[in-house]
Amino acid sequence: MSRSAGVPVRWRLPALAAGALALLAGLYTGLLLLGAAVPAPAAAVEHVHGPLMVFGFVGTLIALERTTALGTRWALLAPACSGAGALMLVTTGPNLAGKTLLMTASVVLLGIYRALWGRQPSTALLAQASGAFGWYAATLLWLAGYAIAELVPWMVVFVVATIAGERLELAHVAIRDRHAERWFLAALAAVVAGATASTLWPASGAHLFGAGLLAVTTWLAVFDVARHTVQAKALPRYIAAGLLAGYGWLTLAGLLWAGAGTTLQGPRYDATLHAVFLGFTMSMIFVHAPVILPAVLRRPLPYHRVLYVPLVLLHASLLVRVGLGDAAGMERVWRWAGVVNVVAVLAFAACAVTVSWLCRAPTEVLRAAATSRPTAVVAGS
Repeated sequence: MSRSAGVPVRWRLPALAAGALALLAGLYTGLLLLGAAVPAPAAAVEHVHGPLMVFGFVGTLIALERTTALGTRWALLAPACSGAGALMLVTTGPNLAGKTLLMTASVVLLGIYRALWGRQPSTALLAQASGAFGWYAATLLWLAGYAIAELVPWMVVFVVATIAGERLELAHVAIRDRHAERWFLAALAAVVAGATASTLWPASGAHLFGAGLLAVTTWLAVFDVARHTVQAKALPRYIAAGLLAGYGWLTLAGLLWAGAGTTLQGPRYDATLHAVFLGFTMSMIFVHAPVILPAVLRRPLPYHRVLYVPLVLLHASLLVRVGLGDAAGMERVWRWAGVVNVVAVLAFAACAVTVSWLCRAPTEVLRAAATSRPTAVVAGS
């Protein structure tokens, strides 16, 4: 906590607000792509849906969390650049300034990992740095003129390597197998090699990339503590349930890439992308929010059973979207399931804010009563 004190919470809030706006804009552009009856803006923002969600939202959250862990103020440049880049994409669509800011954020994030490596090197930290490199590679290729669909493997490297590295960090003390980290590195190397091959040789590289994802998922299924803590209660069980469901979606994406190869459009493209970025990534955010957000904002987000509602809604609606919408070709079902995906994310945000506020409210009430200043309740809320 002393290190994070070097970065005041009020300094983190603008970047967090930009990340929240990126999430809202990403969900809005998702509705546009689904053909929902929402107003269409002048800028072609639907073309930046993926970067807004992956780099503008998820990237800003991860950069903020790593900034808090490092505890140095220069590190705030990473979430600041990703948030600013997302806002540029929202206001003007795909443009040089927005792309450059997102790439700059990845470079600063790599610098953060370098500084953390100097404190305590680890395989988990190397994996997370590989994720930051995936972010850098994706934005660099985007600047070079590649289409967003061609960047997807590197975007997946960013989220999968980062999350897998964090899971390894948490599971390290419980791992008994002395070869576990070697297997982890081999799986991670296969994912990075597969992303590289997908860029150089798209037709065959996607099969290797899918095999790498399956290797990472297999490692997580075998060594992650979630398979044990799912039998626990309260928060540990909630986290484990979200993790295991997310691993199931990552397995599906790996199978689609490994078996069918590359795809740049159509139902299989939709199923593959949302299996990773909704089923896996968003599920990870849902279940880790009670742990990460209090560290970043110093506000409590206690576990409550109501958090299961958006989690179940997310996975159920995604199952309908992929199973009936994409696989069976039911376009109307696909559209409505996609809208429910958006509702699930918004519902989680609403639940998180409500639970956090209700947890803090009694403390503020007691403080106001003790100081005889009723306005403190309003100020605190």
